[in-house]
Amino acid sequence: MPQALKNKYQISELQEEVRILRSFVIGIIGKDKEGKYSPEFVEKVLQFSQEEPKHTFKDSSSFLKQIYKD
Repeated sequence: MPQALKNKYQISELQEEVRILRSFVIGIIGKDKEGKYSPEFVEKVLQFSQEEPKHTFKDSSSFLKQIYKD
């Protein structure tokens, strides 16, 4: 498999994982005691989703460095 195609496939897999994780986090953290989404949380998530990313990760080591830094 050519490297460019392999990279595209890996990016696609990562995008799917991020989508699943984002859904999970919103589903767990965003719910209030009655099991409904907290309007304040949803508003914050939507606000943050419009912002530019603060970090760009080029490889796994730069990703891990950022995680352990924060």
